[in-house]
Amino acid sequence: MASPSPSSTLPKEEEKESSAQQSNAQPEAMARSSSTKDPPPAPSWFTPKRLLIIFCVINMINYVDRGAIASNGVNGSARSCDDKGICTSGSGIQGEFQLTNFEDGLLSSAFMVGLLVASPIFASLAKSHNPFRLIGVGLSVWTLAAAGCGSAFSFWFIAICRMLVGVGEASFISLAAPFIDDNAPASQQKTAWLAMFYMCIPSGVALGYVYGGFVGGHFNWRYAFWGEALLMLPFAVFGFVVKPLQLKGFAHVESKKALTSVETVSAVNDDSEASKVDGRSLVGRDGISADDLNTPCKSVGICNIRNQFSRFAKDMKVLLVDKVYVINVLGYIAYNFVIGAYSYWGPKAGYNIYHMKSADMMFGGITIVCGILGTISGGFILDRMSATISHAFILLSGATFLGAIFCFLAFCLRSLYGFIVLFAVGELLVFATQAPVNYVCLHCVKPSLRPLSMAISTVSIHIFGDVPSSPLVGVLQDHVNNWRETALILTSILFLAAGIWFIGVFLHGVDKSNDESESQVSANAVANRKPLLDGNEDESPCEV
Repeated sequence: MASPSPSSTLPKEEEKESSAQQSNAQPEAMARSSSTKDPPPAPSWFTPKRLLIIFCVINMINYVDRGAIASNGVNGSARSCDDKGICTSGSGIQGEFQLTNFEDGLLSSAFMVGLLVASPIFASLAKSHNPFRLIGVGLSVWTLAAAGCGSAFSFWFIAICRMLVGVGEASFISLAAPFIDDNAPASQQKTAWLAMFYMCIPSGVALGYVYGGFVGGHFNWRYAFWGEALLMLPFAVFGFVVKPLQLKGFAHVESKKALTSVETVSAVNDDSEASKVDGRSLVGRDGISADDLNTPCKSVGICNIRNQFSRFAKDMKVLLVDKVYVINVLGYIAYNFVIGAYSYWGPKAGYNIYHMKSADMMFGGITIVCGILGTISGGFILDRMSATISHAFILLSGATFLGAIFCFLAFCLRSLYGFIVLFAVGELLVFATQAPVNYVCLHCVKPSLRPLSMAISTVSIHIFGDVPSSPLVGVLQDHVNNWRETALILTSILFLAAGIWFIGVFLHGVDKSNDESESQVSANAVANRKPLLDGNEDESPCEV
């Protein structure tokens, strides 16, 4: 007589438990296969070089706008009267709206406010919306805001439009670099591609000076903004109508339906899967308590906002405890403090120290040429060194230290021509840091944190770097009343930046750009993903 099978001798409760474990394992396997499967094929329009060109042109237009609004043709001058009572009408924005210098300066601050506030918001939204579509949203806001600047009827209206221009750019600056980093050739070119992207900053501003001066001088300052809006419009439309790219670290849209069904099946067994920590049930990989998830919300919108803040706080904690990231940003803040003050006070200091007749053109020309050559060279050098976080810190500290020496010696010389040569070499070395510093920001964090990493870096270098540097240097000059001494004190801060980055050489910097331990994103997060204009949006429960 055959003996009964083991399964037939199991108690009924054990059979149920075994059945439940099998049913739990099935959705987990489905989630793993959905999150780890190969991404969908690239859209037909896509090639890596084409993407780089598109993003470089967009970045160029962004910085052309910054240069244009600062140009004499667009910004203009206020109405003035001489001692005889003969008055001349003002020109540009300042003349048409009769702005004081303080009000005129607020236009630049309004742009920065929008940029700084919106950057972390767009970076956080990348976890619940397709990042490529978010760029389309940002560029659409930018286009409408630029057109609004050209149609402004008052100071406050153009100030609000400038703020929205900053909001629109925020989506691009936090998301474009990760896309380039994903698609650049892995062999000896990744950092060079980032360098080409950031090269558009000095060249874009310089082109903006020329563009704003020409359009404002031959037509009207309003046409400069309308022209920018027309240039950006095709890229805003492009961001919506084409099939979007997928950013590494975020699950692709095709897995959304499968993961939604996984979430529904696994939700039935949440009680058995929950772990107990300090008497509270924890569910999911984010360590969010079941009590928090079960907390009732007055509306789905409020619940989603709460969960966005929860994700943001969790990601910020990860960044702030990452020593490599913190050291990199601290060095970048000190570096940007000097560069920001150079860009504002450099021509005036050069005029007073060396009595330059064309200080604006001199400093502008040196900055443009050295900015382009230095930025590209820094990227190529890091690639030739074999791009690693440790090598990036070596290049950052070494180039900044040598650049500080040349710039410091330049301001010590009495000869104008000697100053020009040494200062040009110094700026060439200083600008070589642009690609390596952003390489570290992208590679010291997991793929899904790259947008937030770039956003917080941008916010930090502006809030603590170039925004306060200009007025603080002005206070210093009022106190010492010697532009040479002021310039030397300012330049010495570059040695501080080099020292901070030198600390990074000794840190254990692990390249996390290929870290797949997070399995793209959790099943729950992907189930709540909203691919803008790319398929139907499913109603999702309140979850983190």
